[in-house]
Amino acid sequence: MVGLGTMGRALLLNMADKGNAVAGFDIDPEKAHSLVSDGGAAVDGFTNVEEFVQSIHRPRAIMILVPAGAPVDSVLKSLSSYLEEGDFVIDGGNSYFKDTDRRLKEMEGKGFGFMGMGVSGGEKGARLGPSMMPGGTEVQYERVRPVLESIAAHHNGTPCVARMGLGSAGHYVKTVHNGIEYAMMQLISEVYDVMKGYHPDNTKCAELFEKWSKGPAGGYLLEITAQILKYPDDKGKGMLVEHIADRAKSKGTGKWTSQDAMDLGVPIPAIDASVSARTVSAYQADRLKLDGGLGDLGDGPALELEDETFALALECAMTLAYVQGIQQIHAASAEYGYGTNLADVLRVWRAGCIIRSALLDPLREALPSAKDTGLLLHDQALMARLRETHVHLKRLITAAIQNGHPVPALSASFAYLVGMTTGRLRGAALIQGQRDLFGAHGYERLDCDGSFHADWDHPRQPDPQPQEEKEDSKRVTPKTEQ
Repeated sequence: MVGLGTMGRALLLNMADKGNAVAGFDIDPEKAHSLVSDGGAAVDGFTNVEEFVQSIHRPRAIMILVPAGAPVDSVLKSLSSYLEEGDFVIDGGNSYFKDTDRRLKEMEGKGFGFMGMGVSGGEKGARLGPSMMPGGTEVQYERVRPVLESIAAHHNGTPCVARMGLGSAGHYVKTVHNGIEYAMMQLISEVYDVMKGYHPDNTKCAELFEKWSKGPAGGYLLEITAQILKYPDDKGKGMLVEHIADRAKSKGTGKWTSQDAMDLGVPIPAIDASVSARTVSAYQADRLKLDGGLGDLGDGPALELEDETFALALECAMTLAYVQGIQQIHAASAEYGYGTNLADVLRVWRAGCIIRSALLDPLREALPSAKDTGLLLHDQALMARLRETHVHLKRLITAAIQNGHPVPALSASFAYLVGMTTGRLRGAALIQGQRDLFGAHGYERLDCDGSFHADWDHPRQPDPQPQEEKEDSKRVTPKTEQ
């Protein structure tokens, strides 16, 4: 293991606990020495990269857990000076998938194996059992499978690790995992914000989240939300959450998810809204200056909300976050040639990872309906449940608007569901007309094939001639986008 920070150290000690002989490298002598003292006889620590590489049995398998970007390239360059043909390197950090593709070509060009692997679960998960999403070939995966399965989280006796597909598939799936994580965290935070108007006491809010964590949408993020809300401030000023700065930070994986979804043409509005919401929170100084600028936002009648509405609205929106992420992975697999098995994706997320929840089981059952499109909304059972829960989502959003609460991710989730279940989107037809008028991009019709252009400045009377008899010469190819 190269990189003995929080995750690298925890994962390496997990490997040692499972009977694997391991070695760790870090430029910080204290980290290397403490690893040895805590790990026992099966663990070696190094601060010299050549000695570290030479200590490993050939052919070597080395994992990297350092910050994404330039640090990964720096480590690979340093290791390459001492690696031999057939040696194998795994990048277990949150690397950008296109960087992983580039590094794969570079390392293979030198005769070395390379694999990108997503690891989820945080420090505790790494130590006790993470969810892991490796990419690469079947041969590469088989080489490290026994070690990975020995340290992985288990659900119903099955290790939560599987090959996600060729090339950068592992890092891509982990990126989308993090995008879903962004959405789920934002959705929970929005529900909490509205709840505070009905349950000012954080202890009561914590009780409800703890109850829901054992329900149909139960999972890790709901569990820790309850834990956070009832954690006392060490300065004796109520609960700690009331004193934490409202500036949510990020490391880029949510942004990468949104960017590539736009390139693929896959709608993931809940994730997009969650990324933007964190950006809005960063403008704290401006928000404080503008606070109250719209007057009293709570100008509507206060809706009565049952606690069940909060729970079912959250279930609906969280389900849609998964639905959007799964469709993106399906599209990426087709576009980039990954060959990703969506059933494996949902299985490895069932334990150990941050987005694990009970909602994943019905989503796996819905996969046959999404075979061709990756869109789980085609499943009848899933849609029946959404028909029940979306009513509560609509009611919660209405209450939020009337009481002046920003709920961008909840609103985006509802709009997505309604949009995807509406056969005729009149606004989209108007947009086609707008594009044709200002840019002569053409428009399509519902009643016949082809592309058309209207002379918008000179309207004419309807053509008495039947549509099917119109001349083909009137059909045009749209101009390049302006």
